[in-house]
Amino acid sequence: MEAGSLGKLLPDLERFLGRFDDCFIRSEQRESLRCYVKGQLSDLPRKSIEPMALAADLPPRNLQQFLSLHHWDHAMLRDRVQQIIGREHHDPEAVSIIDETYHAKKGDKTPGVQRQWCGTKGTTDNCTVTVHLTQSAVGGAGRGKFRCMLDSELFLPAKTWSDDRDRCRKAGIPDDMVYRAKPTIALELIDRARRNGVHLGWLTFDAGYGKHTGFMHALEERGVMYVGEVPGHLTGWTKPPPVMLKEHASVRRKTPSGETIGRPRVFPRPKVLPGDMHKAKSVANLVKHSPVFTSQPWTTYHVKDDDGGPVVWAVKAASFHTKRERVPTWPHWLMAARHTLSGEIKYFVSNAPSGTPLEKLLQVAFSRWGVERCVEDANGELGFSHFEVRNYTSLLRHMIITAVSLLFLSRATASLRENKSVRDDLPVATGNQRPHPRYMERRTAEPAAA
Repeated sequence: MEAGSLGKLLPDLERFLGRFDDCFIRSEQRESLRCYVKGQLSDLPRKSIEPMALAADLPPRNLQQFLSLHHWDHAMLRDRVQQIIGREHHDPEAVSIIDETYHAKKGDKTPGVQRQWCGTKGTTDNCTVTVHLTQSAVGGAGRGKFRCMLDSELFLPAKTWSDDRDRCRKAGIPDDMVYRAKPTIALELIDRARRNGVHLGWLTFDAGYGKHTGFMHALEERGVMYVGEVPGHLTGWTKPPPVMLKEHASVRRKTPSGETIGRPRVFPRPKVLPGDMHKAKSVANLVKHSPVFTSQPWTTYHVKDDDGGPVVWAVKAASFHTKRERVPTWPHWLMAARHTLSGEIKYFVSNAPSGTPLEKLLQVAFSRWGVERCVEDANGELGFSHFEVRNYTSLLRHMIITAVSLLFLSRATASLRENKSVRDDLPVATGNQRPHPRYMERRTAEPAAA
């Protein structure tokens, strides 16, 4: 954000940050929050602690200690952000996303850093991974998308960090914080946001989370409606097999001495028939060979527009039963989407009711690109990945304050949109960051013209 634009918004920013004053004990800490947020909203090319502090004529140690040593309630600050979003930006059609971000780092002191897949570079590199819950809610007429970051948490690798408690203690990682799979972290973020009044109208996620059927089952137990991408090897049924609740004929044999041999079967279980008629099959196999898919044509839908023009996918959909504790679940949606130019095929599973319009499911399934802009905006505008910390508390507080800055940026942008007759997007990147492409979003997926 340019200095002139920020200057005009300073009174609004002061009122907004005043809503978080009770999270801090001393006035110096409140001023440090204001310095940090203004630094993130500034046009500095690098938004780590030192340049932000120097720009505010403060010793860098002040902001370092504000993040790492000062006693203030960062959990309350995070909760307040979620409460504001839940109360003032409620949208029943909001789309939330679970995803992770990769922060390339040098050295071995940053919490959670190790050589691993780094999505931002597309290769294996030294990086830290954080998991995020973000949301894109449709505002009033002419306001476009309202994007915000709800919550973030560090992914702690098992062998190099969680199992090395001495290394964790040096990085300020609590003893009760151990390795958790990314879907487990995602559920914690979802539970916390819902406790603070955030309505998750729809949730979407990529195949990295969709490959875990337990994650989808946990969402259903929480009453969260989702449309998630799944890998082609995920198994299930388009027609559920009969289920056996008890043994009808013994499959265990007795030896001449009277000893019973053979392993007892576990129930309930699908009824076993000759061949593989009732065997769960991969979604890729079902889409390719199941009559319920082969009997229907591909229907093309204009999903959105991007810099290259219209984005069109051909889609098939059918009822689908995932597997839970060996037996089929209640009916879900299985959608196969084929890109009309590249031929790429994506698979999506949803727990939405059977009467949900396919266009709505596609809108949610392909809205990840828009919600991912939350992290792009945080990186491009606010220097989200510029942190240079060696302490877990500092990293956590940096992520929470970034959510505060992004919430103000989104509110200010939405307010400016109301005064414009032509729709605008979030401010483009500043400094040495690349500007974001502008997207012309559509409220729902539309069937493509023949």
